[in-house]
Formats: sequence, C-alpha cells, structure tokens
Amino acid sequence: MTASPDPRRSLPVITGSRDRTRDPRPGIAGLDAPAVSTWLQERGEPLYRARQIADHVWRRSAGSFDEMRTLPRQLRDALEADFRADTLADTAVTLADRGLTEKALHTLDDGRNIESVLMRYPGRDGARDRSTVCISSQAGCAVGCPFCATGELGFERDLTAAEIVDQVRFWARRLSDEGGHVTNVVFMGMGEPLLNVGPVLSAAAALSDPSRFGLGTRHITISTSGVLPGMERLVALRPQYTLAVSLHAARPALRDVLVPLNRRYPASDVVEVATAYARTTGRRVSYEYVMIDGINDTPDDATELVRLLRGRLAHVNLIPMNAVAHTPWQPTPPARLAAFTETLRASGIPTTVRRNRGVDIGAACGQLAAEQAARPAPAAVARRRERLERESAAALTAS
Repeated sequence: MTASPDPRRSLPVITGSRDRTRDPRPGIAGLDAPAVSTWLQERGEPLYRARQIADHVWRRSAGSFDEMRTLPRQLRDALEADFRADTLADTAVTLADRGLTEKALHTLDDGRNIESVLMRYPGRDGARDRSTVCISSQAGCAVGCPFCATGELGFERDLTAAEIVDQVRFWARRLSDEGGHVTNVVFMGMGEPLLNVGPVLSAAAALSDPSRFGLGTRHITISTSGVLPGMERLVALRPQYTLAVSLHAARPALRDVLVPLNRRYPASDVVEVATAYARTTGRRVSYEYVMIDGINDTPDDATELVRLLRGRLAHVNLIPMNAVAHTPWQPTPPARLAAFTETLRASGIPTTVRRNRGVDIGAACGQLAAEQAARPAPAAVARRRERLERESAAALTAS
C-alpha cells in the first residue's frame, strides 16, 4: 500500500492570539536514560545522578526541578537552564460523576490547549480499583470527524513526547496524593495518534519502560481512525499495546462522511492491517463505533459491520454519541442501541456499550478546548449542519 498525502495539509490550522514564542528547552520526560546520562557526563556529574533524576521524574512525577531535593542546587539550576520539568504551563481541572471523572484543560507554552481525562473505576467483587487516563497526542485534529468536538477545532500542531507523557505525570501526581496510581493509559484524547506516530511511540515507550513510568504494555491503548502507514509500523514493531480502530461505519459511502480519512484509507484496508496486527501480536483489536441516531445505527449497518468483522480477533465498543453543538445529530436511542448490540453478539462478535463519563463537564474529546476557542458565526454553524445533513442523506442513499 502506498502512503497518501498527509491529510493535515488540506485542513484548517488555527493560529492567532494563542500563538506565543515556544520555550526551546525540551521536556525532561521526553529524554531516555542514555540521553540523560550523556548530559550528565558532559558536565562531569557522576552517573548515579541519572538514577536520582529518573526517580524524581518517574516515581515521584516531580513538577519542578526545585522539588528534586536529593540533587545539589547547582545541578538543579543546570537542569532548569537546559530542560523543562513540566511542559504543561497551566492546568484547570473539572470534576464530574461524584469525583470519579476529572477532566483537565492543559495550556501549553505557546498558549494552545489540550485535554486529558482521569476516569476512576472502583473495584467490585474483590477486583482492584482502576484509574484510566485518556491523553491527547495533538493540539486539534486533522481528521475532522464531524461528530467529534476536536474536529471543530481544526489542526494546530503535534505534541512532543514530553507533552504527551506529562499529561500522565500530572494525573500520577494527583493520584499519589490520595494513595492511588495510574493503571491504564489510552491515546484517545485530542488528535490522531498515528499522524504523530514518532512522538506517540516514544511516549508509549517511556510509559511502558520499567526504568521510567513502568506501566505494562498491555495497559496502554493506541487508537487510530485508520492511518495505514502508522498501523503498518505497529505491525512491524509488534508491541503489546492494545490497538483501537475508530471505525464508526462499515458502509464505505457513510464512513467517507463520518471519518473523512476513509477516502484515503478505506475501512476494508484498515481492517486487514488491524487483523495483521492481531495476528502478529496475539492482541485482540478494539473497534470503536459511535452510535448516531438514524445515521449509522440501522439493521443494515449492523449487518455490514458483522460482515466486515466476523471471524477476526475483534471486539466492538459501541459509544452513544456525545451531542456536539455544530452537528445536527443526536445519540442512538437505548432500544435501537440494544438491538444493534444483540445483532453483533448473536453473530459471535464480542460487543460492549461504553457508558459515557463526564457528560455534565464536557468530558468528550475536545469539548473543553472548543469552548475556549473562538466560536464560529451562527451562519457558519448553520451551513455546516446543513452540509452534514445533505452529505449523510446522500451517503445513506448511496449505501
């Protein structure tokens, strides 16, 4: 399969008052152990300092170099001069679900906003508590799925590995204060992870490295809307991360509307590469499917989804749509959602229905950042809604 042009080139890039001069110092969390050791050697520092730095960065998730009190002042000052202890310049947290869900709006050094979410799952019947962190890989998103709040923002820029990891470290600090820890990380926040595949894989490596954050590879999920070059890279690397594919429609014409990337990377090709990943890693692939009333939730949609996935090492995660201001759609009613679920399960496809968390605080991807961005004119919103209605109606007819 040949690589297609980067879809970011045809989508809007947001600039303006949020642009600031970026801090040239890299984030310390983006460095691996050899890079830290080399930096210390160049300054004549003993190599045991690398272990001390790693302990502060990864075990204690220090937010400043001044907190690293096992290091001499001179070394802390040198670190401050060359690196940033934290690439998140500011963070505002909102709580929901009686404190089980927390959403952070992080401001980066250039004024751009990204989001991450902490979801607590209390253990039942003797099971351990889980704390899952959903993180962003880009500021904005190039894919432009119309049901996603991030798609309204357009693409701003890729995040560095440190900016990605520092979202997890933020929640690790917060959980540590209450005696907890991060148990799972999902790359399902703002952005398309495999359009920023280098920093995303570097961040995942840092998070799963026993000498750094130390999270098991099977506790990390990387999602994609179907960027084939990035997926093929994962197949070649054969990591043990869970792969989640944002499918959302099995009918080609409809998926062209719901996931515009489908015009470059068709769902049939995406599923074949995902199956290759499952075959080489032994890891079941999760297919994410947002349920939209009257759009992709019909019996025909369920039948086409069965035809696409039956016999594969696959699991389907059905997600009732979060209402987005700039689209004309609503979530699938419960009765139709139940019927859709039963069709898949009866065909032997493992299926779960995700319960939306943090609805009252806009915890869906991109909602808080969209609220901070300049709102489009009502006429532009109306035109967008009319276009989506027209395109989805045409897709349903074509399908």
